[in-house]
Amino acid sequence: MKIPRRETQVADDSHNAVSNAVQPDDIMERLLKYRRSQGMSKEEYASTVTAFYNLITDFCERGWGRSIHFALMDPGVSFEESIANHEYFLGEAIGLRPGMKVLDVGCGVGGPQRSLAGKFGASIVGLNINEYQLGKCSVYNSEAGLDHLCSVLHGDFLNIPAEDGSFDAAYHIEALCHAPDKTAAFAEIFRVLRPGAIFVGYDVCMTPLYDGGNPKHRELKEINEYVSALPEIASFTEVDDSLRAVGFELVEARDRALDANPKTPWYQPLEGGNLDLRSLSRTALGRKIASAVLPVLEGVRAVPKGSSEARKIINVVADSLLAAGRLGIVTPMYYHKARKPG
Repeated sequence: MKIPRRETQVADDSHNAVSNAVQPDDIMERLLKYRRSQGMSKEEYASTVTAFYNLITDFCERGWGRSIHFALMDPGVSFEESIANHEYFLGEAIGLRPGMKVLDVGCGVGGPQRSLAGKFGASIVGLNINEYQLGKCSVYNSEAGLDHLCSVLHGDFLNIPAEDGSFDAAYHIEALCHAPDKTAAFAEIFRVLRPGAIFVGYDVCMTPLYDGGNPKHRELKEINEYVSALPEIASFTEVDDSLRAVGFELVEARDRALDANPKTPWYQPLEGGNLDLRSLSRTALGRKIASAVLPVLEGVRAVPKGSSEARKIINVVADSLLAAGRLGIVTPMYYHKARKPG
């Protein structure tokens, strides 16, 4: 089987740290909707998550690529290849192959979906509550020549619009951290899987090093939750217990961040090192440059109003994750592999 060429992970305009910080359209409107959504209750989480990703998707895509997630970094391996290898690990854990129908839970703009479909030949359905991201995902699937394998499904992972036993496998990458009820989300995934199917993923969790009695730890956790449209970030035990509670057999669970070389932790892209023009926008230096330049550009109407304020939100997300990562109290890659009995 011919494997389509892997799509470029970083858009053509990503070589400029300022262009990475600018969306071309209604930033102010998106910003206001996000600000309003932050006061909503957990029961209205869908509105908050939708508003958050409407605001940040273009920023993240320009600076990070179309696979908007962290990865296990390897010395001497490029950022893009590390992202791909992180995705392939899940495909190998499932045993993906042609003929399988797989659910990508919270697919974003579909970078992992296309990566895994291209490498393994499986048919992958991307589930997402955010219509803006799904629209982009569909376009990218077509541009990559993978729309015969990759499709999209608009829906909430707490109420998946699919029949029981519809899928041969499922995975998620840093998506179910947004679920206000993790057990309910896992129950829905369990329902739509056939008996014997595998569910794998990387969840964002607080590690055993997190101390709720430590004011700094608690502050970083709360900042991450507030600015990133997250409910309370789960512990490893809470993820494991929720999987078992809905009927999954837990095959394996561990923090893959602990597998990293100490010189290349998962948060390295946020702090810099081996800088080039492509990677600059992901780093603390790039964030400072954008924060300094954008207000000036707004003043002369070179970028849309609201660009600098939106960039501040991105910076808070990145800086708080970086600080928590350095303390070892949070991980974006608590790996779990579970099986539906049968």
